[in-house]
Amino acid sequence: MADASQLSAHLDAQRQAFDAERYPTLAVRRDRLRRLGDMTREHRQDIIKAIRQDFGYRPEAETRLLDIARVLQAVRHARRHLKRWMRPSRAAVPWRLWPARVRVHRQPLGTVGIIAPSHSPWSLALLPAVDALAAGNRVLIKPSERSPTTSALMARLAEHYFSPQELKVITGDAGTGRAFAALPFDHLLFTGDDRAGREVALAAAANLTPVTLELGGKTPVIIGADADLEQAAERLAFGKWLNAGQTRLAPDYVLVHEPHLTAFVAALTQVVKRFHPSGPAGDDYSAIVGESHRERLDAMLEEARDHGCRVIPLGETLELSRGAKLPPTLVIDPHGELAIMREEIFGPWLPIIGIGDLDHALGFVHERPRPLALYAFTNDPEQRRRILEESHSGGVVFNDTLWHNAVPNLPFGGVGGSGMGGYQGEAGFLRFSHQRSVFLQARRSSVRLLNPPYRHWLYRLMGF
Repeated sequence: MADASQLSAHLDAQRQAFDAERYPTLAVRRDRLRRLGDMTREHRQDIIKAIRQDFGYRPEAETRLLDIARVLQAVRHARRHLKRWMRPSRAAVPWRLWPARVRVHRQPLGTVGIIAPSHSPWSLALLPAVDALAAGNRVLIKPSERSPTTSALMARLAEHYFSPQELKVITGDAGTGRAFAALPFDHLLFTGDDRAGREVALAAAANLTPVTLELGGKTPVIIGADADLEQAAERLAFGKWLNAGQTRLAPDYVLVHEPHLTAFVAALTQVVKRFHPSGPAGDDYSAIVGESHRERLDAMLEEARDHGCRVIPLGETLELSRGAKLPPTLVIDPHGELAIMREEIFGPWLPIIGIGDLDHALGFVHERPRPLALYAFTNDPEQRRRILEESHSGGVVFNDTLWHNAVPNLPFGGVGGSGMGGYQGEAGFLRFSHQRSVFLQARRSSVRLLNPPYRHWLYRLMGF
């Protein structure tokens, strides 16, 4: 744990190191990325064990998919494309300024801070670090205090693979996190809920630190009248109950054509039984991270029951020595004022709501804050066009869930209530770079004609 003075010392050390190397070479950046990949690849089993301990239980396959594979893919993608990303880009010059030349130089910002959450504790700390290191920056990471074993492992491994002036992991409680957010970084990225995101933004504003906020929100699923219900149920079930619903991109509620509601509930029930025949007790189902999070979920579901909602649990709760496994649970037609429809669920509860048509579905989504993603199951090109043009969300997926985030050259980020800014791939490289305008004037330039004393014929030359 570090206090405010120690945090400032770490930041100052990185600033001094950056000042001594303001534009790291391609070879230096690729080497840093290689070491980040090695740190993940060579300690896969340690990462799997640490995350499982923090969760109480998490399937190895989910840790490999959500945390390990994502980081390794991002490293490979960045190293492969980094030379092109670093290359200055040209821009057109108005003819009146010929023969001057211009370009855009991509310059590292300096020091980047990353505040990571607990639900994917390895990848959501290191994925933005991949982009920041690729852009030539120094990085300080504050992982979540809710995943202490993983955070301690990350801090220990970072000391082995990096100098603290390159990349440093700082562990600590919520107080350490607040002090971390108040540091004068050149850029600060936060992933978490909207309440904490507002606090981070306010702390950063005192230093005019630019921020990227990845917040989440209530991600809707629209099941079109023409959708294949069995296929939609299977693909939705994977996206919803991966990590027991503890992903920022998990479907948060489903809008289904009213005549198909009963059939869709039946199809979803069958898929869950096929995915998890032993229920939450099976080896392929994750536990809930943190007792306070579990209590919030329990209260949310109890409120829905108290208000007469039809609640369909697809399994039994399994208490563990650390944490618990909560079953996939369907909540049919909940009232809009309930917490389950106002707050991001971030767990295995899934509201399903019958609607009339696409107009009603789009109106329902529009009345709520803009989500991190929107999923729609339809094969109708006109409905797809309307969904794209008449809704706002961080990303859109047709006929599936989650997988847009697995494409390394697609930017990932929210809009409005689900966050600001994006990263991943080249978008992340640009997020952590300054787009510096460069104007190179020729020895002989026509702009000297604009020198005073001004002549009336210049007005015609300027064209305005």
